[in-house]
Amino acid sequence: MSNETKQPEQGEEYLVPVERYMAAAVRLGARVSNNYLQERGFIFTVRPDGLRIFNLKRIDERIRIAARMITRYQPSRVMVHSIKPYAFKPIQMFCKFVGCLPVTGRLIPGTLTNPYLAHHIDIDLLMVADPKTDFQAINEASLTGIPVIALVDTDSDPTFIDLMIPCNNKGRNSLALVFWLLARQVLRERGELKPNEDLPVSWEEFRVPVGQSQP
Repeated sequence: MSNETKQPEQGEEYLVPVERYMAAAVRLGARVSNNYLQERGFIFTVRPDGLRIFNLKRIDERIRIAARMITRYQPSRVMVHSIKPYAFKPIQMFCKFVGCLPVTGRLIPGTLTNPYLAHHIDIDLLMVADPKTDFQAINEASLTGIPVIALVDTDSDPTFIDLMIPCNNKGRNSLALVFWLLARQVLRERGELKPNEDLPVSWEEFRVPVGQSQP
């Protein structure tokens, strides 16, 4: 096993303690997997029940890289989108702190491609919570040359995605923690937070309330 795919040691520094990642099931993937993610070293192992386990080191480093990428753009020119209900609050909270444009729910066709439509949005960067459900936005971004950041599970199609953040993009706890970490890291990169400073709210505040349905 290469150093890149080796699971990090407990003593290495993470954005949050390993235990928090584990408790939020951030590294828990699906049973289906594609070879591309395996080849990139995103998958650490496979459990006896068939579930893929993400490489925690790759999750952590990709969150850092994504945060740096986001800081290159004007916040108002960055759209964060998903039609997944579990992603609604995480996205809205992320955009509240970072200043990006949240678009939750169904994306009207032509939103990113047809400037003559009243609902057209002109952006420079797109981030989505799940390529499987948010494919409309990804396809439109690809047609207009807009780079895409995506949270990808082991069953995600990497087509048209410029930067992948491997993680459990289905669970309410995982989505909340990943978007909280992204928001904090973007503000740290901008210098709006000190390197060891947290957001004024906990990651649980990014989480969809218990009982909200998930399709």
